[in-house]
Amino acid sequence: MRKVASLAALLAALVLLICALEYLRKGTVVFPTTANMRNLLQWIGLFGILSLGQAFVIVTGGIDLAVGSVVCLTGISAAMLFPKFGAMGIPTGVTALFVLAIAATIGLWHGILVAKVRMQPFVVTLCGLFFYRGIARYVAEDRSQGFKNEYTAWRWLGNGYIPDQSTGLVPIAFIIFIVLASLVGAFLHFTAPGRHLFALGANEEGARFSGIDTGRLKIFAYTMCGLFAGIGGLLFAFKVNSVGPSEFGSFFELYAIAGVVLGGCSLRGGSGNILGVVIGVAIMRILENMVILLDIPSELTYIVIGGAILTGVLVDELLSRQPRRERHRQPVSAN
Repeated sequence: MRKVASLAALLAALVLLICALEYLRKGTVVFPTTANMRNLLQWIGLFGILSLGQAFVIVTGGIDLAVGSVVCLTGISAAMLFPKFGAMGIPTGVTALFVLAIAATIGLWHGILVAKVRMQPFVVTLCGLFFYRGIARYVAEDRSQGFKNEYTAWRWLGNGYIPDQSTGLVPIAFIIFIVLASLVGAFLHFTAPGRHLFALGANEEGARFSGIDTGRLKIFAYTMCGLFAGIGGLLFAFKVNSVGPSEFGSFFELYAIAGVVLGGCSLRGGSGNILGVVIGVAIMRILENMVILLDIPSELTYIVIGGAILTGVLVDELLSRQPRRERHRQPVSAN
C-alpha cells in the first residue's frame, strides 16, 4: 500500500510540475509544445538509462560515482574504434559490443573490489571517476572525437525519432529507455534474483544467512550498472556526435543518482520501484527544462539537482521513521 501511495504521489508531483511550468511560461495551463516534448523525451530517455543502471547498485545499498566517467570513456572509445575497426573489416555492430563489454568489465571490476576485497563502494567508484576520465583524456590526447557524417544508422539510435526524423514526436532513445525499464522492472520485481537484490540491500547479513550469495549479487549489480552506463554512453555520443574527453559525461552520475532517489529508491538499499525511477527521471529533466524555459540563470541548475536529491533523501527518511516508531510502540509479550 505504501508503494502505491508513493507512486501516486510521484505521478501527482510530475503532473503538477508540468502544469506549473506551462502556467509560468505562458500564463495558462497547457501541455508542452511539440518541439519541447521532442527534446524533453529524448533527454529523459538518455539520462533514464543511466538511472536504471544506478538503480541496480542503490537497491543493494551501494552507489556508483564513476558513471559519468564510464560514459565518457565509452563515447571516446566508440568514436575512435568505429573507423579503426571498420578499416580492419570488423563490423560496426561487433565494435559496439566490444565497447559495451569494456563498460561491463569496468562494472565487474567495481563489483569484485566491493564484494571480494571488501572496499567501500564510495571509495572504489570515486577513484574510478578520476581514473576512467584520465584514460579517456590520455587515449584521445585530450582532443574531441566524433563520427562526422558517417554511421548515420547508428547515430539514429541517439538522435532519431519515429515515425520520421522531422515531425516524429517519440525519440528512439526514449523507446530504448522504456524497453529497458520494462525488462529491469520485470527482473527486479518478478524474479528470485531480483528479490534477492532487495533482500541484500535491506539486510545483508540476514540475506547471507538465508543462503543468498550476496557477493555474487553485488558483482552482478555493479556489472549491470557499468553495462547500462556503456549503453547510455554510446547513445549520448551518437546524440552529440562530437565527444570532448574533458567534459563529456561530467556530473552524469549525479543526474543518475537524483533520478533514482527521487523515484523512491532509498540510499540505504532494500527498497525502490522501477516505475518510480522512470517518474523520478522525468521530474529531474522537467526541473532542468524549467530552468531553461523560465530564463533562470544556468548556474542554478546544480542547485536544482542538489535540492532534488536532498528532497528525495529527506522524504525517504521521514517515511522510514514511521514503521520504526510503530515497531517500538508494539508491546513486548511476556511468556
